[in-house]
Amino acid sequence: MRAFSPLSFAAPSAQTEDPFAPALSERVARMVSDLRLGLPVVLTDSEGAAMILPVETLSQDRYHALEGAAELVMTSRRAAALGQHPSEGDVTLMPVPAAARLDWLKALADPSRQIPVASAMPLSSDQTPADLHHAAIRLVKKAELVPAALVVRGPNVMETAIRHNLGVLHASQALEQTGAPRDPQPVSNARVPMFAAHAGRLHVFRNNDGGAEHYAIQVGDPDPSQPVLVRLHSACFTGDVLGSLKCDCGPQLRAALAAMNDAGSGVLLYLNQEGRGIGLANKMRAYSLQDQGLDTVEANHTLGFEDDERDFRTGAALLRQMGIGQVRLMTNNPAKIARLDSEGIKVVERVALHVGRGPENTRYLDTKASKSGHMM
Repeated sequence: MRAFSPLSFAAPSAQTEDPFAPALSERVARMVSDLRLGLPVVLTDSEGAAMILPVETLSQDRYHALEGAAELVMTSRRAAALGQHPSEGDVTLMPVPAAARLDWLKALADPSRQIPVASAMPLSSDQTPADLHHAAIRLVKKAELVPAALVVRGPNVMETAIRHNLGVLHASQALEQTGAPRDPQPVSNARVPMFAAHAGRLHVFRNNDGGAEHYAIQVGDPDPSQPVLVRLHSACFTGDVLGSLKCDCGPQLRAALAAMNDAGSGVLLYLNQEGRGIGLANKMRAYSLQDQGLDTVEANHTLGFEDDERDFRTGAALLRQMGIGQVRLMTNNPAKIARLDSEGIKVVERVALHVGRGPENTRYLDTKASKSGHMM
C-alpha cells in the first residue's frame, strides 16, 4: 500500500518508529518520482485532502477523470509573465473553468507551447495561497518539471488515494522536507588521472533521499589544516560535455582543475544542479526563450523560476564531510561566498575565475553581472 500515514487532516504528531516504515525523506522522494511519471499525489491540511497533478506530465485520461473543482497553482513569476496580477508571495492561484482543455492548461504552464486561439485568459484568484499550494510547487520543482500543478479538492480524494495506492503526505511535512538541507554521505572513491590533473581522485556522495549524487574531484593531497583551493561547480551538460559556447561553464571547469594542478592541490565540487537548479529540460526551454530575445534571468522568470534555484548548502555539506573548514574559493558568484560563510565554512580568499568569454555568451555574462551580482 502506497497511502502514507498520517491519513488524518490534522498536523502530524510524533509516532512510534518502525524500521520498515519509509522515512519522511523517502516518502517525499517517492512522491517526487510519481509526479515525474505523471501520477497524482495527495497533500492534506486542516481543510482536508487535495489531489496534486503536475501539469507537464498530466495525461488526457487522468485529466478527464478528475472530479471536483480544480485550481491551477503556479509561481508568481509565471503568473506575471502571463500578464496576471500575482498574489503576494511566490505562488499564485487561478480557477480552472469546467470546460478547460488540457492543452490550454499546459500552454499556461509552459511558454514553449502555444495557447489555443480564442482561449480566454483566466484571472488570478483573490484567494491567499495556503501551505498546501506552496508544497505542491515545491514538489513539482523538485521533480524538475515546469512549476505548475492542478489542485483538486473533494470528498473522494482520500478514498481515491487509498484505492490506487497514491502517495499521501501532510503539506507541512512536504514543506519541511523540501526545504531541509541535504547531507550527502560518502559512497566510494578512486584514483582518476585526468588530462588537467594527473593526481586526481573522484569521491562520490549520495543523498539519503534518493536525490542526485554529487562528486568531489580531489587534486593532489590538500591539507585541511590550511585554506584549501576549492571550486563549487554546478553540472552543465551543454558546457562541460558538449563544449557549448552559450555559457562559460566548460572553460571554468577546465581552468579550475588546471589551477589546482598548478597549485599542487585543491578540491572541485561537482554539484548535480543542472541549469542553475531547474534541470536540463527546463534549461532547454530557457535557451529557446533566450533565442527569442530574453536574457537568462528573464527566461527563468518567464518559465516560473527564480534567477537561481540552486542550493549551495550541499557544497558546504560535502566540504564538512571531507574535513575542510576554510577555503580559497574560486568563484565570481557572491552567493556562493555568502552561503559557505553562513554554513560555517570560512572563505579566506576569493580567487577570480574569468575565462571563456566570447561573442555567443557576452550577453549571458553581462546579465549575470548586472542582474545577479557576479563579479565579472
